[in-house]
Amino acid sequence: MQSKKQRVQSNHALVAHLYQSHASAILMFLCRQVPGREDAEDVLLEVFQAAIESEILADLDESKQRAWLWTTARNKATDHYRRKQRRPTSLMGLEEAAEVLFENESSAPEVVALRQETYAELRTHVSSLPELQQEILRLRFAQGLKCSEIAQKLNKSHPAIRTMLSRSLNFLRDIYKQNREDQSHG
Repeated sequence: MQSKKQRVQSNHALVAHLYQSHASAILMFLCRQVPGREDAEDVLLEVFQAAIESEILADLDESKQRAWLWTTARNKATDHYRRKQRRPTSLMGLEEAAEVLFENESSAPEVVALRQETYAELRTHVSSLPELQQEILRLRFAQGLKCSEIAQKLNKSHPAIRTMLSRSLNFLRDIYKQNREDQSHG
């Protein structure tokens, strides 16, 4: 039976490995969920602090550890949003309000609407791809897996995954290029 010190050291090593493997993908997700990169980074720290404090994480297999991290990230993002909503808003002058409004242009209603429109268009184009290519794109960009990890997960060769990923991206690039050309001629 492991001593408490050995369990803590083992858990820290596990969390360090999980951080290296998943932090960038989780941060990208959090950047879309919370306003401001600094807030997203703070929430990311909360996720991995919870991982360090977890008594069950080390007992889970790798896929359940990943699911635990993503669930915790969603919950922490929700908690962050709720905390922001509960903070009392103070009265501020017109100049302060203008500063706050234009400080983070990425959360302006027009920018958010355009981004959502762009995401919807991308989802439509991605859904026109074969299911395997969709899955490869999801694993690469939504979950942040490397091509070798995707190959292992899908029981395919590393070169085959790289080729399919490249073809998928080129197909999407061609669609967008064609749309731009159509718009400039129309």
